[in-house]
Amino acid sequence: MPKTFKRAAAAGFTLIELLIVVIILAILAAIAIPQFSATSADAQQAALDANLATVRNSLEQYRAQHTGNVYPGANATTGGTCTATKGTGAAGTKQAFEDQLKMASDAAGNTCSLADNTYRYGPYLRQGLPAQPIDNNAEVTFTNTGAAIVADDKSGWAYDAKSGQFIMNSTKKDPNDKVYSTH
Repeated sequence: MPKTFKRAAAAGFTLIELLIVVIILAILAAIAIPQFSATSADAQQAALDANLATVRNSLEQYRAQHTGNVYPGANATTGGTCTATKGTGAAGTKQAFEDQLKMASDAAGNTCSLADNTYRYGPYLRQGLPAQPIDNNAEVTFTNTGAAIVADDKSGWAYDAKSGQFIMNSTKKDPNDKVYSTH
């Protein structure tokens, strides 16, 4: 009588089969993970470009609608007769810049929390400046000199009220080897 070897009906997988599956999964993960990290860097860069475009458009719209063709922050926000909360920023200050972007304003740049026939311009950025997406920082280094801004990594953004220049305040480079402040 010939002997037949029958494998006992074992439930489960052998160690070799499990190792092969683990190796295949590791290879797939090694291929997929770098693709995801590049995608998130691309998404951050696209968000940065969108935020810069939004803020720069708001600055230009403010300039076009106000007397003297000035950018936000150049004029004081405290004048005028506001029936609600007035702005508190003196001319050439970061507070004036923030007030003039977040509140309704008249043609001279005076601000009020309530829009009416006098305060009919804006608000341009209702929720304030967006955080720049690379470092998640919404702080602004404010200047009023008219000189070109040089990035110094001290805040998320840098702005000059005389020139209207608005940049990401970073000397780091994006995945395309371009300095973020030049976007």
